[in-house]
Amino acid sequence: MGILSFYKSSKLLIKIFCSKPAFFISICSMTNLKQIFRVIFILPSSERDIRLLQLKAMYLSNESTETSSPINLAHVNREFPVFASIDVSVIVPVYNQWDLTDDCLKSIINSVKNVNYEVILADDGSSDKTLQAAKIYKNLIVARPEKNLGFLLNCNHAAKYANGRYIVLLNNDTVVHNHWLEALFDKMEKDQKIAICGSKLVYPDGKLQEAGGIIWDDASGWNYGRMDDPSKPEYCYCKEVDYISGASIMIRTDFWHELEGFDERYVPAYYEDADLALEAKSRGYKVVFHPHSVVTHFEGQSHGTDESSGIKAYQLENQKKFREKWHEKLKQEHFANAQNVFQARDHSANKRTVVVIDHYVPWFDKDAGSRSIFMHLKFLVEQGYNVKFIGDNFYPHQPYTDVLNEMGIEVLYGQYYAENWKEWLKDNTKNIDVVWLNRPHIAEKYIDFIKEHLSAKIIYQCIDLHFLRLERQYQQTNDQKCLDDAAYWKKIELELFSKADLGLSFSSVEVDLLREILPKNNFSSVPLFMYPEKCQHVPAFENRENIMFVGGFGHPPNLEAIEWFIQEVLPEINKKHPKIRLNIAGSNPPECLESYECENVKLLGFVSDDELAQLYQSSLINVVPLLHGAGVKGKVVESMYYQTPIVATSIAIEGIESLLPHFTPCDDVKSFADKVCCLIESQQCWQEHCELLGQSFDQEFVEENVKSKLLKVY
Repeated sequence: MGILSFYKSSKLLIKIFCSKPAFFISICSMTNLKQIFRVIFILPSSERDIRLLQLKAMYLSNESTETSSPINLAHVNREFPVFASIDVSVIVPVYNQWDLTDDCLKSIINSVKNVNYEVILADDGSSDKTLQAAKIYKNLIVARPEKNLGFLLNCNHAAKYANGRYIVLLNNDTVVHNHWLEALFDKMEKDQKIAICGSKLVYPDGKLQEAGGIIWDDASGWNYGRMDDPSKPEYCYCKEVDYISGASIMIRTDFWHELEGFDERYVPAYYEDADLALEAKSRGYKVVFHPHSVVTHFEGQSHGTDESSGIKAYQLENQKKFREKWHEKLKQEHFANAQNVFQARDHSANKRTVVVIDHYVPWFDKDAGSRSIFMHLKFLVEQGYNVKFIGDNFYPHQPYTDVLNEMGIEVLYGQYYAENWKEWLKDNTKNIDVVWLNRPHIAEKYIDFIKEHLSAKIIYQCIDLHFLRLERQYQQTNDQKCLDDAAYWKKIELELFSKADLGLSFSSVEVDLLREILPKNNFSSVPLFMYPEKCQHVPAFENRENIMFVGGFGHPPNLEAIEWFIQEVLPEINKKHPKIRLNIAGSNPPECLESYECENVKLLGFVSDDELAQLYQSSLINVVPLLHGAGVKGKVVESMYYQTPIVATSIAIEGIESLLPHFTPCDDVKSFADKVCCLIESQQCWQEHCELLGQSFDQEFVEENVKSKLLKVY
């Protein structure tokens, strides 16, 4: 053994022990110590370097917060699970290199928890310990042709053994991270137009190998992001791509059979993965990169890296074949080498790009404003827009950032973008069609720079008119500070609307007011929420009880409303119905609300979306006793969705045009209490109210009915 190699081995082990002693101890079973001894003292230098890379990858991945450790040298029960039905067939092509294959198979067992899968070892004539694979791994399927076929034909042969609805091709010189298979499977289950979905590939030292591939018009290719930091935002969102390197790709089995596997013109290997991707696109399918499926790839260990010798020499020859086969498609649909990378990286050349700017990524389960922005983002993606999101705090709040990334939205976060957002906008100005600004305190920071440096359409969206809400609060409280604050925000909000190309509000009342104040500007109302359809499960009157209130208490009008209701209205209701209870749901409830808890008042605090749905469907009535405020109220729209009858003030139902002609608001104690009692006592009245809400909801908040209006906006 060489002195240099021994030094490298010892240095790595000492580094792991000193920086991560607990981790070092966790890997030091007797079996692992034997393996480490074998790596350092027995293996020839070429194999020793591979194993050192694997040990380094294990150490680095244990440090990483992006995913759990992809390698665990602790003892693994070498037994694959057995399922009655198979969803995914994982094919691992191999030719010798048992140590690599062994770690690959162990990582699959360790990582996959929630998918019905099988593993097929495609052994292309190995002569080493691979021959004993079926004895070492219980329930492993081995597909061994009669003679050595080469990589491409070996894959085609092994695929004949597959029982799953999806086939995964996974190089044996890989180790997979937690959630690797689930991410690919879930994505393809949700979208039947995806034929191929592939992983983020990283090197053993933690650097990025590929976040999707780009094919240029000369048939050359890029591993996008190669050697960069894999945690950067540009590598962390789902996107359509030209191709995915075949080291880890999931393929729809029906599509694979339609093609009869890889095109054999590329025998023995190289460009078969790019060809498969273009075949998918030519048939109307999508090829998608998924950043949450992460695989460490020891590139070059299976085929080497020297393009002048061995199987690697076929790379240049097959590039010529690929260019000849796809000449017209490359000429028409692909950019010249290294040009228009912004569009080439996520297949967005034919999409309008919308940059959305808000205070931070929408916490869609916390408040109506965030839920609304989230729904509009989802709508834009579904309609084929290329969406980028800037949160003014540039922080990747979780799980919200991952949800946007999964949807296909690139979220710009981190110190670099916090300091360089202006440069990013200027560099990409020719690719940005629309900038959608939200909230006055955020929009005023960005709008002047955008007007000066970009030619994009500028939309300013108000969640509600701050100045209108504060003016109304002054009318309720006679607090001079409210009036001063209203004047401050009125100046800012009207300036923003005057600078924007289009002003948006969720409320028709606010749009009418703005048109009066700024008659030369363009305004439009858009729905607060959007759903595919109203809720189809509406429990009957006799299966419900009690009344509810929902609202985030970071918004002052909600506290004022519920205190007025508890102090003034609820006692009147309890005179007739002493057992009726008020359930209060909402984030950030103040301590003062706790003093109201009793048999007739229950404080639930923050509830999940599922718990909130259950509350709507189990309650007789949703009360919305707002005394001041502005904009359309999310709690009213949600009641319409669930068809849970509401009793509300004029302020509460303001701006919902379809509801106003048929709904009588209750703005005083007596009318409010009487209406609640009527709905409690009369099933017929309750049922009529349910039907009215459902009809109004269909008009204003069902996606299909508002789609054309929204597309004109963007």
